[in-house]
Amino acid sequence: MQSTSAKFAIGQVVRHRKHPFRGVVFDIDPTFSNTDEWWESIPEDHRPEKDQPFYHLLAENDSSYYVAYVSEQNLLVDQTGEPIGHPEVELMFGEMANGKYSAQSQMN
Repeated sequence: MQSTSAKFAIGQVVRHRKHPFRGVVFDIDPTFSNTDEWWESIPEDHRPEKDQPFYHLLAENDSSYYVAYVSEQNLLVDQTGEPIGHPEVELMFGEMANGKYSAQSQMN
């Protein structure tokens, strides 16, 4: 099995490569760690490889806020410099600077 390291960090603002949403990373799985049902719900020709980091995001699009689970190959650094409006961001993170949120001093 290939050793993987995460390209993105907790607190970093990213955007999806194909779909119109962006978010802040709040957790990272070194490889796929979701359910088979979730995996099989992705059309086979769009399924990413499992042996790569997967990111938990506090995500937003033009109409809603949600939690997303995204493979590294489908993420890019968000270059807008805009904060994420997801209501849970302020519960998990401090101020945003240079495209990254600082972690709160104590997370539960």
